[in-house]
Amino acid sequence: MKQFALIGHPVAGSMSPRLFTAAYDGRYPYHLIDAPFDEAWATFLKSYHGINVTAPYKQDAFRAVDVLSDGARDCGAVNLVVKAEDGLLHGYNTDVDGVIGAVKETGFQPENTLVIGAGGAAMAAVVAAKKLGSKTITIANRTYEKAAALAAAHNCDAVPLENIGTLKPDFVVYTVPGDARSLPGVTSSVIPGLTGDLLGGAVVLEAEYKHPSLSEIPCRRYISGKMWCLHQALAGYGIFTGEAPNLEALTRVISTC
Repeated sequence: MKQFALIGHPVAGSMSPRLFTAAYDGRYPYHLIDAPFDEAWATFLKSYHGINVTAPYKQDAFRAVDVLSDGARDCGAVNLVVKAEDGLLHGYNTDVDGVIGAVKETGFQPENTLVIGAGGAAMAAVVAAKKLGSKTITIANRTYEKAAALAAAHNCDAVPLENIGTLKPDFVVYTVPGDARSLPGVTSSVIPGLTGDLLGGAVVLEAEYKHPSLSEIPCRRYISGKMWCLHQALAGYGIFTGEAPNLEALTRVISTC
């Protein structure tokens, strides 16, 4: 029987097992593997047909697979790997599908996008914003050099985090893990500038769904990271099994998390 897993660190709180079990009514085993990358990868090669990959291993997986999807190549990161019938390891990035699906569900068309963060989720957000037709994309990060490097790789703009208050985005993607109060110089529950004019006219998509920082801040519309997770699951699980997942069951699980 085919079995699947999530590798990363930490993964103990992931809802992936619940989602995957619901998607296929428990017909396929799904496990969590919290171990150093080399150990986790060896376990995958020995025992699993496919794996989801979460932080901090998405770039490691990108380097380890044999074949990359267009989305994975564009992002420079892999979040799903399968052993294909050709014997090769195929890497995908369904985080891009997650952003696109979550946004399209609202009927919103972004024009000017601000991505906060410069990690794997931010890479996916930039690629997704391009595919959604956003005319401008700006990246801000606590370490400006990382934002600038990501912007250069994707031919978009970067600004220091403290300058985001000067922007007028209609779409904000917040990808920084953990509470916004962990960022340097933050004295309130959000990053200075992530209030008022900046978010008031913007649709906000936040990657973090367990402990969101921006869900209570007034904005044009808030999209929970749960929707990002749902749509990346819909895209990825079909790649794993060749079978369409149960959308109704997935939605029920998401709503209770």
